[in-house]
Amino acid sequence: MNMKKQSDEILLGILDGAVMVLDPQFCVQYMNQSAEVLLGLSFQRLHGQRVAGFIQDRAFLQQLQFAATQHEVHAIREQLLELADGRQTTIDCMVTPLLEVDGFEPGCLLLELQSLDRQLRIVRDEHILSQQQAVHELVRGLAHEIKNPLGGLRGAAQLLEAELDDPALIEYVQIIISEADRLKQLVNSLLGPRQLPRSEWVNVHEVLEHVAQLARIEGAAAICFRRDYDPSIPEFLFDRGHLVQVCLNILNNAVRAVGTQGTITLKTRILRQFTIRQTCYRLVLRTDICDDGPGVPVHLLDKIFLPMVSGHAQGSGLGLSIAQSLLRQYDGMIQYQSRPGQTCFSILIPLNLEDTLHEK
Repeated sequence: MNMKKQSDEILLGILDGAVMVLDPQFCVQYMNQSAEVLLGLSFQRLHGQRVAGFIQDRAFLQQLQFAATQHEVHAIREQLLELADGRQTTIDCMVTPLLEVDGFEPGCLLLELQSLDRQLRIVRDEHILSQQQAVHELVRGLAHEIKNPLGGLRGAAQLLEAELDDPALIEYVQIIISEADRLKQLVNSLLGPRQLPRSEWVNVHEVLEHVAQLARIEGAAAICFRRDYDPSIPEFLFDRGHLVQVCLNILNNAVRAVGTQGTITLKTRILRQFTIRQTCYRLVLRTDICDDGPGVPVHLLDKIFLPMVSGHAQGSGLGLSIAQSLLRQYDGMIQYQSRPGQTCFSILIPLNLEDTLHEK
């Protein structure tokens, strides 16, 4: 091997950023460990293969072709890549044509890849939560305004019922009272949780099995439930009722999505040094509830956590909004990814290492 090329590869290998070298035919001549992690493929597997074989994105390939013909440094910004294994990742890429003196044959391209997924996820999470909080405050204000006249309406109907003798008229008044009660229940739901969290030691797998059993009882007997649990996850301090409500709201949506048959996967993992919004936590519990249904409708992708927004005709549109509000009390949140055939909602809860290791 050319000594100059060998020394260049050693230098590229110790860089934190993802680096690749392509020959004039866009075949992989070199990639460092960071590039292997980013692409999810090893250099041994990709060596000599054309980049089009594992990055199936026409726009990105056209940008590479342009850089090669211009013989100058070219920047590719916020490029969404569709990888061969179906994953998607967003990157910034600097493309530099290499000269023969650089140790590689003329016409090679040096690619410096930087993943933007983490930054974009943080920005999206902040946008989702700020949007939800603003709408939630507006809805809470309207709900308070509705409660007062609603109480007066119900009270007047009760007084009228006491003065009537005609059974038919009494029946009409009772309808007014029952509908007023239904509206009151809806308003209370819009106001969100009214009780402070009651912390107790919770086993996330016990909670998931509990909500799965509830789903079966309510008509999901034909659905296939798969488990992918991490048995090393310890118990942690949380309000069990809140966790049940969050998981059940998401699971009910998954059951509706798959219909009478389908597969729902329950998965738990521990994430280390994971960022939620703008705070990095040492340990985060991630609970995934995934289904193979048709996916979230495109027109709801940016609105799914807002109150009164639902993809089901019979849905109230409050389930996910309430679940997100509950998790916000614990500095957690819900994230999701959705496409036809694969929708996954992830419940993220920061864990206190000292609490989880505490001997009860």
